Amino acid sequence: MKRKVDYTWRLSELMAARGLHNTTDLIPLLAERDITLSRPQVYRLVNQRPERVSLQVIAALCDIFDCTPADVLTTTAADARVRKTGTAASPNVVRLDRTVRPRRANILDE
Repeated sequence: MKRKVDYTWRLSELMAARGLHNTTDLIPLLAERDITLSRPQVYRLVNQRPERVSLQVIAALCDIFDCTPADVLTTTAADARVRKTGTAASPNVVRLDRTVRPRRANILDE
């Protein structure tokens, strides 16, 4: 069975809980930990769901907010739904073969 794996990036929630409401407030905190990012990079890091993040950045964020990586991003995994292909017969479908079809009527002239 295939599994669908997903994650939720929660950096903006951590910043709001800490009282940091501007993304630029994070730049000096990252600079203290030797992480140099531009304003647009920090904006994307906070407001968008990143696909690739350096482990140094995650470690710096965990140090800034005194949390674990599990607090920065939460993961979920669920079984993928099996697609119905339409080739297998469903139990509530009536087969329309010769035995079920009505017979053709014969009309006789009288």
